[in-house]
Amino acid sequence: MAIVEACSLVDTWIEPKYIIPAFMVFISSGLLPFLLHKYKMSRERAEKLFDTRKQEYQEYFKRMEDAARLTAQDYDEYLSVTLPNASRNLDKMEFFVYETQEKIVAKQRPIIIITSNNEKELPDAFLRRCFFHYIRFPEKDEMQAIVDVHFPNIKQKLLDEALAIFFDLREVRGLKKKPSTSELIDWLKLLLAEDISPEVLHETRQKKVIPPLHGALLKNEQDVHLFEKLAFMHRGQR
Repeated sequence: MAIVEACSLVDTWIEPKYIIPAFMVFISSGLLPFLLHKYKMSRERAEKLFDTRKQEYQEYFKRMEDAARLTAQDYDEYLSVTLPNASRNLDKMEFFVYETQEKIVAKQRPIIIITSNNEKELPDAFLRRCFFHYIRFPEKDEMQAIVDVHFPNIKQKLLDEALAIFFDLREVRGLKKKPSTSELIDWLKLLLAEDISPEVLHETRQKKVIPPLHGALLKNEQDVHLFEKLAFMHRGQR
């Protein structure tokens, strides 16, 4: 009799009308608060990590900004103070080493050659003591002589096509930075490493498309876009 009553009680409790409300009570009173707590803890950890990284990045960029400012200050001081002082020392043919407390005096007047890429104006006090000489950009024959020093065994046909593309590229109007001798040397080194044939360069020049491995020649995103635009316009006129 007791067993029958127990079975009847179990059957009553496992009926859906009792089970579903009990399950909902369990979720709302136990499982849901637990999940919400876990979510809250996860959010707090993520926010703490974000704040930590944000602070680290802010400190990093602040150090970079300070370094850039100090570099600019050092460069300005070099142009405005160091160079004029150096030129005055050259005029006197002597300078004093404070660390060793020695005066160095030249026996013969030195000849100093200083090169500049015209990125910034040199101070007038320094220029007054200089003899200015402008070195024009090498012509094709001169450039070939320079290349021969770096690549004595380069095939002449490949060099001719490369130089033609190089000088054509320098003639493009609107370039922010024209490729220079160093870019040409680097480009030729890549062409040889990748075994680019003269025929590929010739076809590139005839179709007026961006040359292979152009990243060694064009060092500015604006210049790449400009050349792509000119190449597209040329294709449209054909």
